[in-house]
Order: sequence, then C-alpha cells, then structure tokens
Amino acid sequence: MARILVAADWAPIRALEPVVARDPEAVYGDMLPVLREADLRIVNCECALTAAVTPVWKSGAVFKGLPAHAAGLTAVPFEIACLANNHVFDYGLAGFRETLAVLRRSGIRTVGAGLTLEAATAALSVTVKGQRITIVNFSEGEDLTASTGGPGVCGWEIDRLTGSIRRAKKRGDFVVAIGHAGLEYVPFPPPYVVEAFRALSDAGADCVVGHHPHVPQGLEMRRGRLIAYSLGNFAFFQPPELHYRRTGFCLSLEARAGRLASYDIHPYRITERGLRALGRGERGRFREALRRVSRPLGRAQGVAEAWQAYLAYYGPEGFKAEVLGILDKMAAEPRKGAAMFRNRLTTLQHAELWRDALTRFMSEKPAPARPAWSRLVNEWLTKPLAPKTP
Repeated sequence: MARILVAADWAPIRALEPVVARDPEAVYGDMLPVLREADLRIVNCECALTAAVTPVWKSGAVFKGLPAHAAGLTAVPFEIACLANNHVFDYGLAGFRETLAVLRRSGIRTVGAGLTLEAATAALSVTVKGQRITIVNFSEGEDLTASTGGPGVCGWEIDRLTGSIRRAKKRGDFVVAIGHAGLEYVPFPPPYVVEAFRALSDAGADCVVGHHPHVPQGLEMRRGRLIAYSLGNFAFFQPPELHYRRTGFCLSLEARAGRLASYDIHPYRITERGLRALGRGERGRFREALRRVSRPLGRAQGVAEAWQAYLAYYGPEGFKAEVLGILDKMAAEPRKGAAMFRNRLTTLQHAELWRDALTRFMSEKPAPARPAWSRLVNEWLTKPLAPKTP
C-alpha cells in the first residue's frame, strides 16, 4: 500500500515569508508529522521562485518567493510540485525558467507547466512502494497562461486529460488528477467544474483534487473514486480574518493495486505563524461543515440549485460593483484594468459567472434560491475567524 498526501496552495508570501525564511519547518507547525507520514507528497507551488523583480501585467495579484524559499518545500519534503496555476508565470518566462531550475536542483519533480505544449501537458509517473502513480495537473489558464505551443500551463483540455487518464489506467496505474480552477471563496463548485471533474473521474482517475477557490469545498464519491473539489488554502496566508479563508485540509490517499483503498482529511488553521492542526472539537465541527457543503453534490439538481444560490447572493449589485471596480482601475492604471477585463472575458470562472448572473437578472422568474444553500453561501463568505477552541 502506498500513502499519498495532496496539499493545496503553497507560497512564501505575506506573514509566512519570514517564517519560511527563518525556519522552513516551522511554517507547518504540528501538521509536519502528518505530512511526513506519507510515502509521496504533492503540493501546488502557487508562485514563482525567482530573483526577478519585474512582474507581468495581469488581472490579479502577483506572487513570488526567492530561490532560497525552496527550503520550505524540501524541509517536509514535498517530492512533487504542481505548476498548473495562475501564478507560476507572474514574473514572466525568465521567472518561470528560474522556478523550474530551482525546483529541479532541489530534487522536486514538476507537473502541469512547461516550456513547450508537450512538456506542459505531460503526465508525471512515479513508482512508490512498487506501485506506479500517475499525476495529471491542469488549470483554467487564467490570465491567458495556458500553453498553446510555447511556454505555459496545461490548460482546460478535458478531452486530452481524459485520454491521458484512460491510458494510465490501462497500465494499471493509480491516477490522481489535480486541477486549479473554479470561483474563489464560494462554497460550491460552479457547474462547469463539476462537469469536468466528474468526466475525469469517470475516465478512471482514482482521485480528482481541486484548488484555487481558497476555501474548502465538498467531497463526492463516484464508483469508488473520490472527488475533492477544493482543499482550501495550505501554506498560503490571506489577511482577511474569515474562517474559511484560514481553514483548509490536506488529503491523504491509500493506493492498493491501482485502486483507492481509503482516504482521510487532515484539517488545519492557517495563522500568521504557520499551520496549526485543528483540535478535537474543531475537527468535528469542520467535518460537519464539509458534510453540509457536500450535500448538493448528492442531489440530482443540487449543483444547479447551489449555483443559483450563489448567483442570488452575487446579484445585480455584485456585478455592478465588479464592473465599476474594473472601470476605475482602467482609468487609474489602464494596463492593469485591461488585464482585469480581458481575464473576465477569457477565463471560465469569470465568463461563466457573468453569463449566468446576467441570465438570472434578465429572467422574469429566476430560479428560487434554496434557503439551505443560501445560508451556506453566506456562511462561507462572511463567517469570522473565531479564537482557538478545544
């Protein structure tokens, strides 16, 4: 049996930068033993690791660590870094090349991005305790980072990915598909994410794992295969003192004979000093919250109902505020504003939201927002961070 641990977004930024720089192990707190129990550890490197100082023009924030911060990965150690995300190219091609070199010098293998289309879309296979494990890693290609023949990330090419998964399963591999996708901060994955993740699962992926929403989302089992729609943040600090922005979980998988034998979740709190495993009472409450947010996935119309609940929360005022914010940015900083607008039109998470929100606004009788799902939307977006409890 091989034990695989999958963690979400890692970046030595904000409050965690000095922690990683001073004591790379300290950022993981009492989660470190959990990480080290696994035979193979996979993490999403949500930044460039480079000495470059000039970022690209893009819609969102730019993140980078220094090459020395790779010690924060080797301290565990993480053997595999996923690079299919919207930040690995934040410092351009030079920053990406340096990131690849830094990780490879550190003995960390990479998947999900490359200097050619072939390299970006290639699956990564490793042997762990006699079992062949194959990882495919992809993202939405936000800010037009998806590879179209040159440098970039493995983009939203679900047909290509399902073909890769089927080939791996024919060899008897244990397959993990990891996607960086979806709408940030909301409790439910949008319908297009659910459709794609289920397609990868049905193609044979033993586990499909998501990150990018920066909050935990639900779990789903399909024919003995697991889908975890979002693990939330990992070693990635966000200043808002909101419960779900500061709470995430790692996923441990037990692979036996090319199949998922069992899985477990390991929840934690993200503090300014690093990670802290949740206490017993906190763990119970977190597992119950995860069960609640998973319920729409088990209903025939649950995914659509949950999405409508978020659209109702977003409402015309949310759309108006977002558009006016972009227009203000275009007036103050035209290239940044243009990047923001372009991203809203070209990236699925934004384009789908705007299309479906506008459709709802136009409807004489919009779909009702199920109260249970509306309460979860409000909870995920507004629940404050509470003091530590046992």
